Amino acid sequence: MQNTDYDYIIIGSGIAGLNTALLARAHGSTLILTKGRVDDCNTRYAQGGIAAAVGAGDTPALHFQDTLTAGAGLCNREAVQVLTNEGPQRVANLIQWGVPFDTIHGEVALGREGAHSRPRILHAGGDATGQHIELTLASRVAESDITVLEYTLATRLIVEQGQVQAVETLNSATGERQTYRGRFIIIGTGGAGQLYQYTTNPEVATGDGVALGFRAGAQVMDMEFYQFHPTALWLEGAPCFLLSEAMRGEGAVLRDRQGRAFMGDYHPLADLAPRDVVSRSIATEMERDGGGPVFLDISHLPGDVVKSRFPTIYNFCLNYRLDITREPAPVAPAAHYMMGGIKIDTWGRTNIRGLYACGEAACSAVHGANRLASNSLLDTLVFAQRLVSSSLGQAPEQADSAGDAPAQPDLLRSLPRRAPVCASMPEFNRANLQDLMWRNVGINRNGSRLLLSARILNLWQPAITDTPDTPEPTDRAAGELSNMALLGRLMVESALLRQESRGSHFREDFPETSPAWEKHVVLTAEEV
Repeated sequence: MQNTDYDYIIIGSGIAGLNTALLARAHGSTLILTKGRVDDCNTRYAQGGIAAAVGAGDTPALHFQDTLTAGAGLCNREAVQVLTNEGPQRVANLIQWGVPFDTIHGEVALGREGAHSRPRILHAGGDATGQHIELTLASRVAESDITVLEYTLATRLIVEQGQVQAVETLNSATGERQTYRGRFIIIGTGGAGQLYQYTTNPEVATGDGVALGFRAGAQVMDMEFYQFHPTALWLEGAPCFLLSEAMRGEGAVLRDRQGRAFMGDYHPLADLAPRDVVSRSIATEMERDGGGPVFLDISHLPGDVVKSRFPTIYNFCLNYRLDITREPAPVAPAAHYMMGGIKIDTWGRTNIRGLYACGEAACSAVHGANRLASNSLLDTLVFAQRLVSSSLGQAPEQADSAGDAPAQPDLLRSLPRRAPVCASMPEFNRANLQDLMWRNVGINRNGSRLLLSARILNLWQPAITDTPDTPEPTDRAAGELSNMALLGRLMVESALLRQESRGSHFREDFPETSPAWEKHVVLTAEEV
């Protein structure tokens, strides 16, 4: 008979899940649950690399300051100190495990990306960093005694007296339902880019882990902050494909239709400005030019340099008859990274005993209001190590809040029910949800569109399984759509509450940053 009792149950098979499982297996029986194949995740698409202060002239203190600056006043300083101080050792662990980071003359090659003051980005295979890390970790998992169950969607967490006990699952291939009990359950399911019509994320990124935790009683935080990558390929017949920020780090320039380099008009760092600034600047230029794309130009660099540094991007574009060594690539912003998630402390703990979260599904506020480029892979490595240490009793007693307090107290709210105002509404399906989020909860927002979105989502409420007594999803597609709708509600309500503009959250009706909002929005399913 199949074992259903484990010490560690990890939900998700990206770098957060695989790395956590490899660390946990030394301390108990370990199970990975993943709703698709083990390699269906955001990690394998990560081109930019991983940031760590490992180069000459760089220090964790400099990395710390760059992260705080990008985070626009909402970074948890304790979490950032943990990230930047422990990051170099976690990267060293990857090297020991066999991740083939690029080198020059025997030294690890370091690139520079937007808002970094030093070259500190490690790459593997040029622009295939995520894929190399994923393959390395997946092969180590395959060679271990870790149990991996593919095509297994986690549908509900069982929590008794404030302690997580088990995970209920649905096998999407067979329809079989099963319950797995675990001493420690870790949510590492990645992000939610599929909420948006245009995204760099794969189809599996539907916010399942955050929805799973929220329904079980976990608090979620900073859901209004969603990062849009400035440069996704906008080419007829081609899918939405990320053109790495590292291209601009190597000297690529954003140009309008007339060939003018425009980023200097918006920020002193020009093409190396923070991502939120670049995305909004491109959106402004697109609107000015009637909605068409802008252009990312790297053709002034030697062709062999471009091909060796960005082989994946070069070959992908060439497959669509675009030679980036000779002509600029049409680009536009696309949904990329979720800064918010299940609220954790600096040891990966949630407000539910035994329940941990890691990676993009988690929020320690290490990224603040705007993630510094290439900090995401480091985030998963650092906090996976700490959550396993916490499960072994090596962490201090859990505090009521995650890390040091912001300038203002957190704003704690339960998810409200919005009264409908429309006689009719769009049909509830994935395409309509994505269109709603893209139009109203995207790069530029305002209160009236957010409120309309909140009311439409509330009209869709009967189809959303966000309470423990609602029926379980009948298949994976239904479960994903339910999770996406709940994540949409969490994002919309958080964005309505935050009446200012900060980092990746821009309100046209509140365009300034306010000191009164130097605090986190925390949502809970409980009445407060």
